[in-house]
Amino acid sequence: MTERTELVEHGQLFIGGEFTDPLGTEVIEVISPHTEQVIGRVPHASEGDVDRAVAAARRAFDEGPWPRMGLDERIAVITRIKDAFAVRHEEFARLISAQNGTPYSSSVMVQALAAMMVWDSAITVARDFPYEERRDGVLGPLLVRREPVGVVAAVVPWNVPQFTAAAKLAPALLAGCTAVLKVSPETPLDAYVLAEIAEEAGLPPGVLSILPADREVSEYLVGHRDVDKVSFTGSVAAGRRVMEVASRNLTRVTLELGGKSAAIILPDADLEAAVAGIVPFAWMINGQACVAQTRILAPRSRYEEIAEAFAAAAGALRVGDPLDPTTELGPLVARRQQQRSLDYIKLGQEEGAKILTGGNRPAAQERGWYVEPTLFGSVDNSMRIAREEIFGPVICLIPYEDEAEAVRIADDSPYGLSGSVWTADTERGIDVARRVRTGTYSVNTFSLDMLGPFGGYKNSGLGREFGPEGYGEFFEHKMIHLPAGYQEA
Repeated sequence: MTERTELVEHGQLFIGGEFTDPLGTEVIEVISPHTEQVIGRVPHASEGDVDRAVAAARRAFDEGPWPRMGLDERIAVITRIKDAFAVRHEEFARLISAQNGTPYSSSVMVQALAAMMVWDSAITVARDFPYEERRDGVLGPLLVRREPVGVVAAVVPWNVPQFTAAAKLAPALLAGCTAVLKVSPETPLDAYVLAEIAEEAGLPPGVLSILPADREVSEYLVGHRDVDKVSFTGSVAAGRRVMEVASRNLTRVTLELGGKSAAIILPDADLEAAVAGIVPFAWMINGQACVAQTRILAPRSRYEEIAEAFAAAAGALRVGDPLDPTTELGPLVARRQQQRSLDYIKLGQEEGAKILTGGNRPAAQERGWYVEPTLFGSVDNSMRIAREEIFGPVICLIPYEDEAEAVRIADDSPYGLSGSVWTADTERGIDVARRVRTGTYSVNTFSLDMLGPFGGYKNSGLGREFGPEGYGEFFEHKMIHLPAGYQEA
């Protein structure tokens, strides 16, 4: 029998490092995408709560000990947070699966342990980062310093809430910044576990606040005059709005946005390996992932063979209760997301694409926001289903004539976030990877390594997360001119 999540209720907000009563009375109800029943209630943070959180972060940065601690002291605190993730990873996985529909079979890694790895990787980067360096300038010696940017507003989505929170909080806190984390109203419950962990780890007062709220409160936060940096993950439309609002104060922004990534199967590829490697990352998180391989590019010489193999693999995915450990594809996070996918499926048929598998609500699921894993064939890259981010379990199989056309099709997109190439010739694959304009690429695999830079070209975002490049997003650069002939004592 599948383990169910009991009603989880929280009456307070985590502001300035402690649980405190909210200023307002509005409540967020968390709805199970599987049962369509209420599974949780938390306070909805108000603009007044944002003011309290930002004020606490401002004091903690301007006057508190956190930015003035030695790096080893901050690493010790962050290590305790990382270790607590290891202890409570199953709790995180269950809570997130119950809220957003991620199959528990993948949630343990994708939603929980991957977040722990982000915290751990950030520690590794922080240890080796060049915080201060000497340079020979034109007019004399220089000292170049990297100093924490200040108060960070971290806004995260519902699809990978702890992974994206870690991508922002781990480097920000290690850099010496203070932070206000704004979590999605679809997935606020796991944020309370993070708050408990942060409190127990010994973060000083004011360093971290966590606020569940909607878009209006998010906009108020990113436009707050006492915020120095915004790190946002979400849709392109929301990212544009964040950039617009933040620009009023010239607030620095990092934006990790959408994708419509292409997996290129070259004619010499091992088809069995390509199917096994692509399918989990085309339909990952039920298709609700910005890096998902949502366009599969197949050579015309093998198109029918490839179409048959992928249709069989997609059709075999086990759809059902996300908390059932045998489930491979769960429900979408909300009814609006289900309807969005169904609307795109209808649109794809109207555009002339052919459904190879799926295309409906699963007959076996009487309730819940489910859509069958759907694969379209006979897709032209000019179709809307091939150009727009659906954020659901709908994948396009697109034919190409030769390698040059495959690269052209991969690049013919407003996005440039991820991608992969599958071939028997690794060097040939690396050459393709160099030519495709996208921020992250994989050859005969799919990976997102937390020690390298992650981010996108074009509409997929601004700036980078992970690695020293992502860590550097949370610093200001200061140049100190030294007198000619100065020698360090």
